Amino acid sequence: MKRICVLPGDGIGPEVVESAVAVLKAVTDELEFEYAEIGQSAFGKVGSTMPDETLDLLRKCDSALFGAVTSSDSMADASPVLRFRKELDLFANLRPVKNYVKLAGRPSIDVVMVRENTEGLYTQNEQYDDKGVTTLRRVTRAASERIVRFAIDYSLKNARKSICCVHKSNVLRASDGLFVSVFRELMASEGRELEAREQLVDSAAMKLVNSPHEFDVVVTLNLYGDILSDVAAGTAGGLGFAPSGNLGKVHSVFEPAHGSALDIAGKAVANPTATILAGAMMLDHLKLRNEAAMIRQAVKSTYDSGHLTMDIGGRHGTKGFTEHVVRRLKRGAS
Repeated sequence: MKRICVLPGDGIGPEVVESAVAVLKAVTDELEFEYAEIGQSAFGKVGSTMPDETLDLLRKCDSALFGAVTSSDSMADASPVLRFRKELDLFANLRPVKNYVKLAGRPSIDVVMVRENTEGLYTQNEQYDDKGVTTLRRVTRAASERIVRFAIDYSLKNARKSICCVHKSNVLRASDGLFVSVFRELMASEGRELEAREQLVDSAAMKLVNSPHEFDVVVTLNLYGDILSDVAAGTAGGLGFAPSGNLGKVHSVFEPAHGSALDIAGKAVANPTATILAGAMMLDHLKLRNEAAMIRQAVKSTYDSGHLTMDIGGRHGTKGFTEHVVRRLKRGAS
C-alpha cells in the first residue's frame, strides 16, 4: 500500500483533486489517501500557507497529489509551492504536453518539458532600495548538471530521440552560458544516443505554436520552463490538459500546471483532465505503469467519444467528465 498525501488547496483545486482521486480509486486499490491543508484555506486556519504538519506528512508519504493555491500579497508566507519544492528538494519539474483531443487549427504536439525547479529567478531573493528592486538570478553548475542528467535519463528510459536545450545565452552569457556548457558536456559524455539541439527561448516559444513537431524533450531553466510549458499547453487545448510532476531523489508531488482559477471555482465547470493525468504520472512514478496507461487510455477514449469539457466547447463539467472516465475504467478502457 502506497501512502499518498492529498493537498486540495484553493479555488478549483478541491474540485479537480476530487476527480483525480475518484479516477485513481477506480483503477487501483493500492493507494491510501491522507489529506492535508495548504494555501489560503490553511492560512485562514493556522496562519500559514504551508503548515509544518503538511510538510511532515509530505515527507512521510510515498508521493503527493496537489490541486492549486491562490497567491496573495497580504499573506505573511512565501509561496507554499516554492517552499515545498525547496524543503523536499524537488529539483525537476516534468511537464508532458500531448494532444488528447483534436482541435481545429491546432497542430499535433507531443513534447516533454524538463524544467530546473530550484533556482534561476525563483530564488525569491529580491532587495528593495530607493531606486527600485534588485532580483538575484542564480544558476549553479550542480543544479544544471542534475537537471540535464535527469532529462537524459528520462529520454533514454522513455524512448525519446532528442533533447533541445532552451536558453538565452546570446544575452545572458554567463548564467545561461553555464547552463548550455553543462548541456553540451553531458550530452557528449552521457547522452550520445540522443540528438542534442539548442534553441533560443524566444524562437522556441514561436516554434511551440507554429511547429511543435520540431521538439521532443526540452530541458531549460526555471522561468523559461514555466512560461514555455504554458505556451505548449495552449497548443494542446489549454492548461486543463497540462499535468506536472515535481521530482527529487526521495520525494515527489504531482499537480495540474494551472492555478486556482477563482473565477470558476465552485461552478463545477473546471476541466479535471490535467489533474487526472497528473495522477497517472504519479502512478508511473510509483511503478504502477499499467494502471497509469489505463487512465490515459480512458481519458483519450472519453474525448474520442465526443465527451468534451466546457473549456473546449463541450457540455461536460468537472463531475460529468470524471464519471465518463471512471465508467470506462470500470469496464475496461476502450
